[in-house]
Amino acid sequence: MDVDLFDFTLPPERIANRPATPRESAKLLCVADGLSDHTVADLPDLLRAGDLLVFNDTKVIPARLRGARRGAKIEVTLHKTLSADSWRAFAKPAKKLKISDIIEFGDGFHALVSEKFAGGEVTLAFSHRGPELMEKLMEVGEIPLPPYISSQRAVDEQDRRDYQTIFAKDEGAVAAPTAGLHFTEELMASFRARGIETVMTTLHVGAGTFLPVKVADTDDHRMHAERGFITAAAAAKMNAVRANGGRLVSVGTTSLRLLESAADEQGVIHPFEGETDIFITPGYRFRAIDLLITNFHLPKSTLFMLVSAFSGLETMKAAYAHAIAAEYRFYSYGDCSLLYPKS
Repeated sequence: MDVDLFDFTLPPERIANRPATPRESAKLLCVADGLSDHTVADLPDLLRAGDLLVFNDTKVIPARLRGARRGAKIEVTLHKTLSADSWRAFAKPAKKLKISDIIEFGDGFHALVSEKFAGGEVTLAFSHRGPELMEKLMEVGEIPLPPYISSQRAVDEQDRRDYQTIFAKDEGAVAAPTAGLHFTEELMASFRARGIETVMTTLHVGAGTFLPVKVADTDDHRMHAERGFITAAAAAKMNAVRANGGRLVSVGTTSLRLLESAADEQGVIHPFEGETDIFITPGYRFRAIDLLITNFHLPKSTLFMLVSAFSGLETMKAAYAHAIAAEYRFYSYGDCSLLYPKS
């Protein structure tokens, strides 16, 4: 498909630089047969007993590092772990790096450039491994806020709290599953009181989620693989809910992509451990989910393509036009939507 079909104009003032406080006070646009305005706090009333909310419990690590190679400043953003001491990363400026170069991050912490790829990608072999490497990242790394935020202001300590869901447990993501940022313990209690259940999955979101689609046709776009996990118990719970007439409500596109990767042609979800690079565009037949909670995404992004596949391109264009006019806040720290599938 022509990538330009997924373009729209977003005024810069609609981009959120901080999340709503409290989190569940964020606006929520319900996109069903029509459009209706709510807040996230209304979600328990918009769902029904027997529904199952599917969350991503990945935890964001401070994956942005600033260092130097022979005096030249280098910034790297880790996006995929390869081993206990090796990561794939995006480097800026990558053209200054050669294989076997050492990037110094201070206090004896450094990385060797072991491979170079197109698009500014490199493989880094670190001086520390396993838990020691994670400790170093916690010490000197920054939370890798998306560029549409980090280019406008400095990342600070508040972001270490704000850019993490209350479910965050399994370290490995370099981007937050942002639909989950809206949920609080109080909201979770409201779901339980209404008989709405929850289940956890894990997809370690990579920095590739920030990458723009640079090709003219969706057929030519390459997704970066991300690692995910669905336990046998979680798969059984999701299948049982559907068998009993409940709906699977994916909290975020990361959970959706993982479930669709784990589902067979009949819509049965299987345990999953591995990588997925699934790329969903209009024409895709959804098998695993019934409703989607998701934030508002960038023009011409793979995520806007995904929601257009789920609810219909014209429906989503109308929904986004409404959201802009009604001053919804966009992107990672912004408001969200509850999407029904196209009929």
